[in-house]
Amino acid sequence: MTAESTVPSPGTQARDHGPTPLTLVPRSHRRASGFLFPARRPRARPASPLPLIAADTTAALLGTLALTDRHPVLVGLLVAAALLLRPHRTVRMPGVLDELPAVCGRIVVVWLGLAATLAAYSPHAALSARTLALGVLTQSATAMTGRALVHRRRRTALLRRPRAALVVGPAPTAQRVAAAVLRHPRCGVRPVGVVAAHHEGVEGLPVLTTGGEVQRALIQNAVRDILVVHPSARVQQAPLLRALAESGCAVWELDADSPAHEARELLAGFSCRRLRLGSGLRGSAGKRVLDVVVSGALLVAVSPLLLVCATALRCISGPGVVFRQERIGKDGRPFTLLKLRTYRPMDAHEAATRWSVANQRDMPWFCRFLRRTSLDELLQLWNVFRGDMSLVGPRPERPYFVGQFSQTHPGYAARHRMRTGITGLAQINGLRGDTSIEDRARFDNAYIDNWSLWQDVCILARTASTLVRPTGS
Repeated sequence: MTAESTVPSPGTQARDHGPTPLTLVPRSHRRASGFLFPARRPRARPASPLPLIAADTTAALLGTLALTDRHPVLVGLLVAAALLLRPHRTVRMPGVLDELPAVCGRIVVVWLGLAATLAAYSPHAALSARTLALGVLTQSATAMTGRALVHRRRRTALLRRPRAALVVGPAPTAQRVAAAVLRHPRCGVRPVGVVAAHHEGVEGLPVLTTGGEVQRALIQNAVRDILVVHPSARVQQAPLLRALAESGCAVWELDADSPAHEARELLAGFSCRRLRLGSGLRGSAGKRVLDVVVSGALLVAVSPLLLVCATALRCISGPGVVFRQERIGKDGRPFTLLKLRTYRPMDAHEAATRWSVANQRDMPWFCRFLRRTSLDELLQLWNVFRGDMSLVGPRPERPYFVGQFSQTHPGYAARHRMRTGITGLAQINGLRGDTSIEDRARFDNAYIDNWSLWQDVCILARTASTLVRPTGS
């Protein structure tokens, strides 16, 4: 857990298929990471899984023709197993040969499982080797034929209407990658512009150097893919990339100067991988379950300790032991944060605009103890339980400072893509108290971009270990 922040240290942008003329941008009502984008821009629709499901189902039904006893239960089990074990595709435009090992391997596993089950529970209906081989071959051939037809239709549609993309990175590298992608239309991606800090006199696609130019290109060309082609661009253009991800674009990182790796996807021969920069988190339901279970259990466990601390504060500092203050949470929504009161500001203006200083001399010894041990933060477990906060996430701040830091520190506003937390990646890395706001924002955004439920568990464990050796905050 973390105590209140103290006074922060100062925080230490040959044309094959050119875009059509840019047009004026419709008025936007949404701000993402400092960049304006359309509030109701529809997200790109993923390819429907129904054609592949139909192909797999048909193959499974035809495979049952090899069964001498085509009992409805056996047919249902075979079809269900074929659908449940669908392989995860990693190739942007897969072909039938790309999926051949996974699909055939899946079918073999299903049939072997069916044969083993029949042999164990119904020996009289056990499958012979001939029946097993015939079923596997029939289903495999039918499945690959159906999938080949589906992929061919999708490739044809994508060649006719490729997905528009922006290439982000230094102009020379970005233009080189864009030209290579344009030479391979089978990729299904058509770069329409380059996002760089400077033009650098390189010929090719239009170079976009401002947020307004990026916005116009995004709308006019219906851009759905962002290709980041240099490591520096991912850091320098992080606020813009997050805003583009929030607007519905898929962000891909390409290795423009490194050999392709087998474990990564390929685009025109370049290694690429998907960057998860949006606010939608896979497994967010699990995060909420973890919050409710842990915060509820801790509230019950520490309630006697909270009662003792509140009683001591009442005796030492008088009435009003619970401190309430407005903080900014997810998506900029305000909420009321709860703490045990360790400091009494002169007035409401001071409470909203002054950094509270830990261990100041006029603070009673018991209040200093509460802040040094972070016991004053325990009431925030109630904020977590009711959904205002999470156990792990960026620390919430007051509206006055959120507005101030959002203007002076790039990426600070992007922290509000996730629920704020009692502790976080920044806090366990020592960014508490008199530390850089810019560093905190960077760690918070890195936590969100690479979020996983296991990472939350690790942060909670490291936070718990620091409570036994408090250093103040």
